[in-house]
Order: sequence, then structure tokens, then C-alpha cells
Amino acid sequence: MVLQDLIINDIKPLQLKDKVSEIQLLFNQLTYSHIPIKNEEDMYIGCISETDAHCFDCNHTLSELAYTIDGFFVRETTNWLDVLEAFAQNSTNIMPILNEKSTYLGYYELNDVINLFNETPFFAEAGGILVVEKGLADYSFSELSQIVESNDGKLLGAFISKIENDVVQITLKIGNTSLNDIMQTFRRYSYNIISGHEEDSYLQSLKERSDYLNKYLNM
Repeated sequence: MVLQDLIINDIKPLQLKDKVSEIQLLFNQLTYSHIPIKNEEDMYIGCISETDAHCFDCNHTLSELAYTIDGFFVRETTNWLDVLEAFAQNSTNIMPILNEKSTYLGYYELNDVINLFNETPFFAEAGGILVVEKGLADYSFSELSQIVESNDGKLLGAFISKIENDVVQITLKIGNTSLNDIMQTFRRYSYNIISGHEEDSYLQSLKERSDYLNKYLNM
């Protein structure tokens, strides 16, 4: 599905001259966190949040809330990953869309964009999830791919899921093979295995040896 097919235009932006009661009514009827606002020249200027809208007297006009307006938006040409980032950065479930002339086109709903993400091979294809960790200056995606493919695995996707204290965690989706050999190869390349959503025979072997040693010592 093309991202632009998800554009919704069933809620028209309110104007600064409208009453606060109108936006409060919309929030009571909808589940959106924000409502788009236009100025007198019919140009999009930003969104007002539900929290801010309910802090004002219903008889005031939206112009009196102008200082609370958040001016976030995306372009119709914005990549869907950047659209997801915009949702996260602005803590919203509605994202206004402008064209290159800054004309308001409509908005995206967060759930629609997430569902588009769920249709990608990273989620749709069968495979295992592996999270590995290494020094920020010591890893490379080419090395990650080489390790997976050298064990006959198929790398369906990878992204950096955490960076802390110069250590990076990378989440990988791997298809076409068991994760056991891949995890052991990552260890040989000095990666820490944070989690592997499949039985890790290496860790299981260590556990069995430990249990055996404890049993022997307690005889």
C-alpha cells in the first residue's frame, strides 16, 4: 500500500475565530490527541492538543489558545519511517500533511501507519528475532549481514534499538535458518547476545553443565 493512500480528510481544520467549545466537542466525539487549526488566510498553522483545549473556557476563541499550538506536520512526500518518527516526537496520533506549496491535504492516523509497518517483511515474514550488543565504534552492518549470511540465514531487517554508554544494541529479523549457529558466530565476533527468540543451544549447554557441576559438588 502507498502511504499517500492513507490520507484522511473527513475532519476539516478549525479556524482561530472558532469557539473553544467547538474543539472541545470534537475531542469528546473523537479519539484524536490533536485537532488541526488554520488561520484566517486558510493556511495550516498547527494543532491544539486535547489537554490544552480542555483547560480553557468554552466561550473563548481558539485565537486565545494560539500560544499552545504545535506546528508539526509532514509532507506528502515524507518517507513512512520519517512519518512514524514525527508521530513519536510529537506524542500524537494524528499527523497533518502538507504538499510542497504548504497546502493542507489531510492527515494520517497513527494506527494506519503502524499497520503499514506491520505489512513489511520485517514483521510479515517468518523468522527469528535476535538482539545483539557491541561497542558503538566496533560494529558494522556489513559485518552483521556477513555473519547472518555465512550461516545460510536471510537478513529480513535490522535496526539500532538502543545506544547507551558507547554501546549499541541491534535488533535483527532473520529467516531461513535456526538462530543457534548464528548466535555462536556472533559470540566469536565479540558480540553480546541480549536475546534470541528461539532456543539458544549454547546457553542451554552451559546451563546443563552448571547443573551437572552443582549436582556433583553436592554429592
